[in-house]
Amino acid sequence: MRFSDCYRAFPRQAQFHRSRAKYRLFGGAAGPGKTKALLWEAIRQAQDVPRSDSLLLRRTYPELESSLLAYFRRDVPRSMYRRYNEAKHVVTWLNGSTTRFGYCRNENDVYQYQGAEFLFIGLDELTHFTLKQWQFLTSRNRCPVPRSFACMAGASNPGNIGHAWVKGLWVDHVPPPGYERPELYDARDYDFIRAKLADNPIYANDAAYHRTLEALPEHLRRAFLEGDWNVFAGQYFDVFEFGRHTVRAEAVRLEPWWPRWISIDWGFQHPSAVYWHCAIPQAVTRDSWSVTRATPQSENAFHESPVTSHESRIVTYREFVQSGLSPRMLAQGIAERSGRERISDVFLSPDAFAHRTSEASIAEQLGEVLAASGLPRPAPADDDRIGGWQLMYQLLESDAWLITENCAKLIDCLPQLVRDDRRVEDIRKVDGDDPADAARYGLVSGGRLAGVGAAPGRYGGDAVHGGHAPLRAGQPPPPYSPGAPRFVTGMPLGEQITRQITATDPTSRAIHSQRLESEARKQFRPKPLPRRR
Repeated sequence: MRFSDCYRAFPRQAQFHRSRAKYRLFGGAAGPGKTKALLWEAIRQAQDVPRSDSLLLRRTYPELESSLLAYFRRDVPRSMYRRYNEAKHVVTWLNGSTTRFGYCRNENDVYQYQGAEFLFIGLDELTHFTLKQWQFLTSRNRCPVPRSFACMAGASNPGNIGHAWVKGLWVDHVPPPGYERPELYDARDYDFIRAKLADNPIYANDAAYHRTLEALPEHLRRAFLEGDWNVFAGQYFDVFEFGRHTVRAEAVRLEPWWPRWISIDWGFQHPSAVYWHCAIPQAVTRDSWSVTRATPQSENAFHESPVTSHESRIVTYREFVQSGLSPRMLAQGIAERSGRERISDVFLSPDAFAHRTSEASIAEQLGEVLAASGLPRPAPADDDRIGGWQLMYQLLESDAWLITENCAKLIDCLPQLVRDDRRVEDIRKVDGDDPADAARYGLVSGGRLAGVGAAPGRYGGDAVHGGHAPLRAGQPPPPYSPGAPRFVTGMPLGEQITRQITATDPTSRAIHSQRLESEARKQFRPKPLPRRR
């Protein structure tokens, strides 16, 4: 019995089977028959090339059992194959070819296939895999049979940990972050066969299933019903929107006296990521800052939130991301890009203070060059991951953080970060997340300069400058804690505020003054009378 006797492909599935690209991606939306097409592509390849081997993979065994193996047991007649080894999940076809069903739960599970050769490798739900797993498997995609054509294919919806690299290779046709030897990427090798629910006649007119997908949350509906690769399940920064949170660099006028600082995520094998930030007083942002941008509410509208009310906004306005730089080379690049700007602080990933070379720590080497160029020596950044991500989310939600469009890697990175399955408040670490880490350091540690992320140190200095150490990101100061603003009756409020501000920069003093006035109003607000029972 032949392939064509058992499987009648839908038009979009037939397009997938006809493609001669080295690497194919089939899918997008839910329901177009992706898994079934992948299974029968492996069967077709096995029948066309006698004594060849093929491999079909899912990320976990339960997923394999409920998808590819379920389709195989249900749809493939027993007369088509010689035997099936239930223990090893290997099918031996009548012509001597084999197809193995496998899974790669852990990152290194792909190495079990080292030394093997596969004419065809198919990965179901490709975005569940990492780029490193995919790249290793490409080295196993070869066949010694003369005139055979080794190839690979994936089937997937948008979303999950592999969303960014899959979207890069097949949808955007650019080598994604972490791609080895990007100069060798050839877009002609990658064919994306986009399929939607309507491409499957079984579900095209299923009104009940349509209603089910329509009722999903917005990002899931766009992913599963429309096959939109710009949104996906598990996305952490689901509030991020290009245009709402981004702005053209030339449209922003940053006054030289506004507070500015730098944040650095050190790396050598991974890229080092550096960002420049500026705090803009809220009054300036509202009244005279000339930025034209549309939001869902109205043009030039800013949302208020408890996190940013009566505080300034932050603009991240410059990006420097590069791998393979020594600490001194990195510091020199930072100094050259900073020019004559007055930078108040440099915040560096804490691991750079512990990691040492033969001469000095990474931080010390950076500091020497920065200091020689008139910039501050680096201070350890606050590395509270969960609090930092939450603060970033709140700033985006309240339109209190803008990113200029020249920070391209950060803009690409943010919407592609997903939650960690084991710790849902955190973001899963993946290749290419260095820009997000560097930005987090800047927003959390530098937030005191902008009145963001309540910390007692922003009123009376910090631990470095003789004040009190800041609290964890987003944590309000405890009542009457040292460094927290306190007010008494019998003394003019203006004098009390003046005594609690140690900053010398005019804008910083204005920012802190606004914040303290707000705190005073809260403290002196009349207490409601107890309700009579």
